[in-house]
Amino acid sequence: MNVEQLSATLAAVASPQRMLILTELSAGRVHVSELARRVGMSRALLYMHLAKLEATGFVTTALELSPEGTALKHVSLAPFSLTVDIAVITQAVANAATTHE
Repeated sequence: MNVEQLSATLAAVASPQRMLILTELSAGRVHVSELARRVGMSRALLYMHLAKLEATGFVTTALELSPEGTALKHVSLAPFSLTVDIAVITQAVANAATTHE
């Protein structure tokens, strides 16, 4: 992991709203509209947060057809483990230093 990736990962989980989204998804896959209701935010705002979480690998999304033929977007928590210690930070900085030389 380089510095940019580490920064993006940390920024993705640094938001209280995104932490709430991750917590809600720990119970299982959910439709976007239902998730928006559960976390108390508009779908537009939820989509913004989901984009950051998906870009950093914390969630996945999938379109599915309802029995009525409507496209429904579902969100799932991706398996992840996040450890940040001095070794991770040092390695990220070292990776950045070697790519800039």
